[in-house]
Amino acid sequence: MLCKSVVSDARQVQLAAELVRLGARLQVLESETSLSRERLLKLYKEVKGESPPKGMLPFSTDWFMSWMPNIHSSLYLDIYRYLVEHTPARGIDAMMTAYRLYLEHLQINRLDATLSFTRAWSLVRFYEAKMLDTAQCRQCSGRYVVHAMDLHEHFVCGLCHVPSRAGKTRKTVSEPLKSVMAARPQPAAAPRRSAVAA
Repeated sequence: MLCKSVVSDARQVQLAAELVRLGARLQVLESETSLSRERLLKLYKEVKGESPPKGMLPFSTDWFMSWMPNIHSSLYLDIYRYLVEHTPARGIDAMMTAYRLYLEHLQINRLDATLSFTRAWSLVRFYEAKMLDTAQCRQCSGRYVVHAMDLHEHFVCGLCHVPSRAGKTRKTVSEPLKSVMAARPQPAAAPRRSAVAA
């Protein structure tokens, strides 16, 4: 019994350390591990060499709707959903793996990360709580993060219709982002029900 508790504790410490390296805030560590706040504070300082940032976690879904965050969030969520549908990864393990793959996609295309791990974690929680969903763009057929209760019948994504407020960013980022979004894994479409009853 003692052996099991030691092994379990070691796994919790390892998980917390990995989350800190990915940039997770202290509140995420508290939510995803069973370690005490005091131990998490000590671990955070040891791994990062500084105290964790203070303040509340982002709690609004609106951040994910603005142009650049929406594209990055859509990329991350598609990777996450693909992992959940096609691999044994679940929960926090799937979130961490998806985030590493998200960063890898950006590094290959020489783009800066817009989505922090804490934002990615919040995104998944909003998605699972059905506050956010994805809608298919009628022009490129890609799926993008949207408010779950909005109407999406004629939805056009931010890459097919770049807003004027994007300014200089639209020229330097739009094309690389289009190639990234085109190469992302696509979750399997939900099976359609037959119109004729069996």
